[in-house]
Amino acid sequence: MIEGRRTRKGCGYIYIFNFGTFAEVSKDFLNKMAKTGAQILIDTLINQGVEYVFGIPGGAVLPLFDTLYSSPIKFILTRHEQGAGHAADGFARATGKVGVCMVTSGPGATNLTTAIATAFMDSVPIVAITGQVKTNLIGNDAFQEADVMGITRSITKHSYLVNRLDDLPRIIHEAFYIASTGRCGPVVIDLPVDITMKCSDSAPPGAIDLPGYKPRYYGNPRQIKLAAEAINKSKRPVLYTGGGIILSGCSQELLELAEKANVPVTTTLMGLGGFPETNSLSLGMLGMHGTGYANHSVQESDLLIAVGARFDDRVTGKTDEFAPNAEIIHIDIDPASISKNVQVDIPVVGDAKNILIELVKHVRFEERKEWFDQINEWKEKYPLSYDNKGDDVKPQYVVEQIYEATNGNAIITTEVGQNQMWAAHYYTFTRPRTFISSGGLGTMGYGFPAAIGAQLGCPDKTVIDIAGDGSFQMNIQELATAVHYKLPVKVAILNNGYLGMVRQWQELFYNKRYSHTRLHDNPDFVKIAEAYGARGFLIDKKKDVRPVIEEALSIKGPVVMDFKVTAEENVFPMVPTGQAINRMIGGMA
Repeated sequence: MIEGRRTRKGCGYIYIFNFGTFAEVSKDFLNKMAKTGAQILIDTLINQGVEYVFGIPGGAVLPLFDTLYSSPIKFILTRHEQGAGHAADGFARATGKVGVCMVTSGPGATNLTTAIATAFMDSVPIVAITGQVKTNLIGNDAFQEADVMGITRSITKHSYLVNRLDDLPRIIHEAFYIASTGRCGPVVIDLPVDITMKCSDSAPPGAIDLPGYKPRYYGNPRQIKLAAEAINKSKRPVLYTGGGIILSGCSQELLELAEKANVPVTTTLMGLGGFPETNSLSLGMLGMHGTGYANHSVQESDLLIAVGARFDDRVTGKTDEFAPNAEIIHIDIDPASISKNVQVDIPVVGDAKNILIELVKHVRFEERKEWFDQINEWKEKYPLSYDNKGDDVKPQYVVEQIYEATNGNAIITTEVGQNQMWAAHYYTFTRPRTFISSGGLGTMGYGFPAAIGAQLGCPDKTVIDIAGDGSFQMNIQELATAVHYKLPVKVAILNNGYLGMVRQWQELFYNKRYSHTRLHDNPDFVKIAEAYGARGFLIDKKKDVRPVIEEALSIKGPVVMDFKVTAEENVFPMVPTGQAINRMIGGMA
């Protein structure tokens, strides 16, 4: 028998035992001891399997960080809260796990909102923990107070303000469940500092019970059979697939469906990697900067099978002229997305993986020779191309060389703008979770911190951020994060001295009136990289592109490659705003 006495101190008791008579303290005994809110939070994160948390400390989260000090969780100190949110986002996209970030109240939380909105638009599962002032000060304009619930309500899947410590374990479990189920998305937990300091010995939460939240995972069998019948009788079908393919983990099921039914596949920007672009059925990306053959195929189709896509404006162009002769099947886990932008004929609500497993049982192979002859004609007529005859360093060439040097095995993150589109066009994606980019919100400054998160989540993978000189500078401070944690992230800056995509629009639609898009005083990126402790390379000759990429890949730490590319190169094809997607501006820059 264990002999001892107890004395009250802080949260609970200190037990003083006769160590000659005891071997171990049971787990149940330890669980009954009272804990602070901070300890409850960290313990619950550990129970959720959280390995990394990204963020920056501050006054309102000091109790949390004091508990983290002796926690097995690896905290990644970023240099800006937006960087922390994007890193958690990149980690989530690369691994399929929930990303977690933690910041302080007031400006810490408001700095995080761009990252939260980015994750919301692209359905990325993250849990954002924000500090808050004491409960009795909320609403009194206290120091570093911000109405986080009000600010984030429209850009989260759900938000919590913790008012009672006993609710905290339940809230954390619910947050992870909500973030990672149904249509995934960010959940915010706003945590007042006094709650983290209070003590509780309440029991862990039981089964999650959310009566108003019941995602549907299995499609209606009748609707699935109707979809299969439509596919079997169609003459000119096209599979239009989005980020839901990645989130659902159904790339293999999509491949089986496409090959069994003999249907060509086009993907959205968020869907890149969901279907192998080396497959003969691939049409590449569709939409505003989609391939000519993808856009024409969609417009001339008689059946459009949308899977895990939401018919956003960058895909549809002029909605009343989108796929005008096509019957539309829409498979999506979010019932609110069905017929939201484009009226559909056969809706199937549920998880894409489960639905495709059933759908493939009912489809049959159809040759469709005339349809594929037409598609092959479009492929010959509208290839992706650029003028690579001179000595200039072309951005498309840089991306092609990155693809060849990595054998297509890297995880590619991007910033937003021309660099993003060139990466989408000229790096051939064959596997899911290898293309990571801000789609719906179009967040400049996203790619580099996302690459940091992806590298931590996939330490054995090569991770490369394809960046623009404007976008990279928006979170350039995260070089310190990459260096400190010895992360071998590579950055390829396609440096054209402009805010390139905006300049392109000014050239094409504003008579070349380049109003404030010229970046006159770009820094020396090599010196900046070296100042942070990274390696830097300047490349202004075409012959040096491949050797520098290969050298960068051989370096174990972070590397910045500054490619001085053709200044006024454009992204083509391009569909002007308000036009149907088959009315493209083509050609070469």
